Amino acid sequence: MDTSHSVPAIETAEGAAPLANAAAAPAKRVVHFRKPQRSFWQIWNMSFGFFGIQFGWGLQMANMSAIYEYLGARADQIPILWLAAPLTGMLIQPIIGHASDRTWGRLGRRRPYFLAGAILASLMLLFMPNSSALWMAAGMLWILDASINVSMEPFRAFVADILPEGQRTSGFAMQSMFIGLGAVIASALPWLLTNVFHMQQVAGDLRAVPTTTRISFYVGAAAFIGAVLWTIVTTPEYPPEDMEAFKALKAQKTGVGANAREIMTAIAEMPDTMRKLGPVQFFTWLGLFCMWLYFPVAVAHNVFGASDPKSLLYREGVDWGGVCFAIYSAVCFAFSFALPWMARKFGRKYTHILCLLCGAAGLMSVVIIHNKYMLLFTMLGVGIAWASTLSMPYAVLAASLPPDRTGVYMGIFNFFIVTPEICASLFFGWIMIHLLNNNRIYAIIAGGVFMLIAAALMQRVKDPRTLSVQDV
Repeated sequence: MDTSHSVPAIETAEGAAPLANAAAAPAKRVVHFRKPQRSFWQIWNMSFGFFGIQFGWGLQMANMSAIYEYLGARADQIPILWLAAPLTGMLIQPIIGHASDRTWGRLGRRRPYFLAGAILASLMLLFMPNSSALWMAAGMLWILDASINVSMEPFRAFVADILPEGQRTSGFAMQSMFIGLGAVIASALPWLLTNVFHMQQVAGDLRAVPTTTRISFYVGAAAFIGAVLWTIVTTPEYPPEDMEAFKALKAQKTGVGANAREIMTAIAEMPDTMRKLGPVQFFTWLGLFCMWLYFPVAVAHNVFGASDPKSLLYREGVDWGGVCFAIYSAVCFAFSFALPWMARKFGRKYTHILCLLCGAAGLMSVVIIHNKYMLLFTMLGVGIAWASTLSMPYAVLAASLPPDRTGVYMGIFNFFIVTPEICASLFFGWIMIHLLNNNRIYAIIAGGVFMLIAAALMQRVKDPRTLSVQDV
């Protein structure tokens, strides 16, 4: 367990306070710190919280569309029922990022937000599978997604705070590894409970959501809070280099209006690298969202041939969709170990392009597959793309951000994730009715096309720092 807050000083300089009101501050000595190299296990500890966060996400992504159909939703209604999630992320992440940039207390800078989000999200995971109506499930999803965002956004800035530039690719890759591991277990858990532990619906239980799904959500609640607490306990944070100037800045810029102006100023001053990464993220996540919206129910309808959401065959199809999600998450977990080597060999930019092409191929190949076991092979490409999406853009972005705005820019970067989700929620229902004939497989193919566009747009991005052997 790493409990040290100190790092070696490498530079001193006479001058004014480096933050706000610098001109009015008296001259003084400012000490700059070099972040020490972290061991494998220290990076493991600081990233472990993402295991719990992704356990919550994985349960949500693999089961929410099915829960909606259990409660009576049609295929064209599913996108709008997901609208709460991206809208919440758009509002929450920049605010939390900005707030965490200006927070320091007994738990540090980012860790108070990890803890608050984990507590709320765990409670929602307990309540969600007991929803008895569509409006209730949609409301629970809104609260759950807000809570997950409160925990997740500061974790991205946490890596940039703690690790030196040379280890950030490894740090984000470690996060991808835990995201993959958490999602593997979460996605496959209902299937495992049914087929390995032989758990069945309790006699006389009239609730629409199956027993195995409800128990999976309960396990997810425990995993979420436990993993986040592990990171909080094992990984301390560095205090601001100039605490007096930090306090002055915090006291000067308070209130909703001032915070909103700062966020708008940060958007106006967005680094060029971030501007060009934005469209890449937009089309990548549009493709992923198409998959998350429709893949499990597409397996049930198109591969298993189930038309009645109340039937046993339909539930078997949805569970198998969860197994497919577990496979792509397992690939994400395994491939994360190769990402630092690929980034060193090909550069972060071209590594991400190759991975996105693999994801596009995986999704588009679904159209020719009618065997449930062959579906597992399509998830290889998706897992490769997912691992890279969770690490390479953030590693490239972190190198271009000013340290005092890392949190808020990581939150703003989330706009390029939630905007395509909002677009899909608002308009994809119309597309499903008028263009795709409510065929869920066609929605998956569209996701592959969007990933191809993302790979093409990545060509425009310039990595601020060329990696060397020491960087990863």
